[in-house]
Amino acid sequence: MEAVIFVFSLIDCCALIFLAVYFIITLSDLECDYINARACCSKLNKWVLPELVSHAIVAFLMLFSLHWFIFVLNLPVATWNVYRFIMVPSGNVGVFDPTEIHNRGQLKSHMKEAMIKLGFHLLCFFIYLYSMILALIND
Repeated sequence: MEAVIFVFSLIDCCALIFLAVYFIITLSDLECDYINARACCSKLNKWVLPELVSHAIVAFLMLFSLHWFIFVLNLPVATWNVYRFIMVPSGNVGVFDPTEIHNRGQLKSHMKEAMIKLGFHLLCFFIYLYSMILALIND
């Protein structure tokens, strides 16, 4: 059963890595003016909720399977995703708003957040891979 949990977590983590790379590429396209702010924000806002749900599923899966260290490792990022989704100001299109993305350095902060998430998901990928191999050997 543990191996199945870690295989699912590994697949989910791969999807989150690709999503973080997609966020970085889209934001860098906006930074270089290859796409406009409205197109960029509509592309990115489409993936905010799936990212949140995907990460929350893995976090709760680790909680219910009693892998405390991995759960505690995932908790801050999952909490940040929920906080960011809930605290969208009224009147904004979503987490990424085309009218405000160039104001107050939001583009740089979104880019930094995407880079940090990429690093985090890469770390989690290797932790899940190690845990999956260990679970398969022990079974």
